[in-house]
Amino acid sequence: MTDPPRPDPFPVSRLDSDAGALFVLQSKGEWWHAGFHLTTAIVGPTILTLPYAFRGLGWWLGFVCLTTMGLVTFYAYYLMSKVLDHCEKSGRRHIRFRELAADVLGSGWMFYVVIFIQTAINTGIGIGAILLAGQCLDIMYSSLYPQGTLKLYEFIAMVTAVMMVLSQLPSFHSLRHINFASLILSLGYTFLVVGACINLGLSKNAPKRDYSLEHSDSGKVFSAFTSISIIAAIFGNGILPEIQATLAPPAIGKMLKGLLLCYSVIFFTFYSAAISGYWVFGNNSSSNILKNLMPDEGPTLAPIVVIGLAVIFVLLQLFAIGLVYSQVAYEIMEKKSADTTKGIFSRRNLVPRLILRTLYMAFCGFMAAMLPFFGDINAVVGAFGFIPLDFVLPMLLYNMTYKPTKRSFTYWINMTIMVVFTCAGLMGAFSSIRKLVLDANKFKLFSSEVVD
Repeated sequence: MTDPPRPDPFPVSRLDSDAGALFVLQSKGEWWHAGFHLTTAIVGPTILTLPYAFRGLGWWLGFVCLTTMGLVTFYAYYLMSKVLDHCEKSGRRHIRFRELAADVLGSGWMFYVVIFIQTAINTGIGIGAILLAGQCLDIMYSSLYPQGTLKLYEFIAMVTAVMMVLSQLPSFHSLRHINFASLILSLGYTFLVVGACINLGLSKNAPKRDYSLEHSDSGKVFSAFTSISIIAAIFGNGILPEIQATLAPPAIGKMLKGLLLCYSVIFFTFYSAAISGYWVFGNNSSSNILKNLMPDEGPTLAPIVVIGLAVIFVLLQLFAIGLVYSQVAYEIMEKKSADTTKGIFSRRNLVPRLILRTLYMAFCGFMAAMLPFFGDINAVVGAFGFIPLDFVLPMLLYNMTYKPTKRSFTYWINMTIMVVFTCAGLMGAFSSIRKLVLDANKFKLFSSEVVD
């Protein structure tokens, strides 16, 4: 017997006064648009970090973790989509993660917990995207002008200025064409980097390969959990409800097609990048495999045209990633600052949008310049943000919504995933913070070196 319909716990968000819904989370998209958004949120230049993650796990454990994370996240996103569909059928269509969690779990504090975690994810990815984009510009500049005087933080400032302009695109749906280009770019630089690694590995100039792990047992454990956190961050997105909100209603069933599109791209890019990069560089893999192909000393290890194109593709996609992960922050700001009785491009709404989004990007750019910790940021964000939102909450939401019996396979597989990844998240948080503290001794503020 189905549960009786419940009243919508967030009626205010359904009124015409909700500028966050009307202006930012416009529900106009098709399933392939959701696929583009998902692919941009997951398949980014962070895949070039996978060889670095493998060096803390080794071959067989790296494969196991990569495959497990892929299967679990696909399953988790599918369950969350089903929960959203269930709520929509009951007359409670949720367009925000925080509202979905608070509704299903029946606890007002969950609303604020999810806001906090999503803010940490969005800000962390925004900082990481700007940092890596600045690093891409630095790579190109250093190859063209080896004696140049420009520093990394100056390139970060350039990227931030561009992001300030692009941030004025008003809605999530307006990014659909940009995110389609992002999908193509991810395939492009993956093909180029994988080709360069294979060519190098088969050449006489191939570097000496060492796949050994840390010498001490404690070092192996900490490195492994840091790598697990990095892989979790790479697979995570934490904004699936907001992406599903961009679908034209009824959204029921459309998200699965978008997930299949996204994970088709994931299968090709993740495995090829991880295998080729770790095969060639082993435990010398950098947090950005492009740095291995362009070492600080000696000639480049791949044709400069290939490296140049890959760096340009990465740089362009990073703008799309920064925009996607800013949408929740923009939605929160717009909900508080905009007036729905005025047009989306009216002066009343345009001025606050311009100021608030510019300030948000300026903050992300400042933090990226001050703390150049790309690989370590991924691990911390993965442990504190993506693991709770993408590996724990979806299963809990499903069990609370559909109430499978305690004797069912679904119930126990969900409980097992929650327990295992809660423990992994706690260990990953500890080990990633430990590495962050250790690396803090290797750099100074506004350094031109990104610490691995």
